[in-house]
Amino acid sequence: MKKILFVCIENSNRSQMAEAFAKALGRGTVQVYSAGSAPSGRVNPKAMAYMKELGHDLSSNEWKSLNEVKEFFPFDVVVTMGCGDVCPWMPAKKSIDWEIPDPKDLDGDDFRSVRDQIKIKVKDLLYSL
Repeated sequence: MKKILFVCIENSNRSQMAEAFAKALGRGTVQVYSAGSAPSGRVNPKAMAYMKELGHDLSSNEWKSLNEVKEFFPFDVVVTMGCGDVCPWMPAKKSIDWEIPDPKDLDGDDFRSVRDQIKIKVKDLLYSL
């Protein structure tokens, strides 16, 4: 089973959504984790609301720091969401940066657009594995 880690700065939006999509779409074929380089301490309520529109419940998700996922090293793939130099190197066979804008200050269709972009990228990643 392949192990995937999604990383964004706060672990409150992008990486949480990517984790949810990968768990649902890759059920039984991948182990999926998410973490933040500087976690915010919460999952953004907007991420919860916009993911719920697609049937994904993030209400029980918890934010995590990179230290909290060290026990799962190494990963097959580490995907950073566009946090650039803030994200430290993580042991993985493959590292990818998706450069997805942080939607925390977005609403409505703009937030949905980021969410949908993440879903497409997750589908493509799972297919490539």
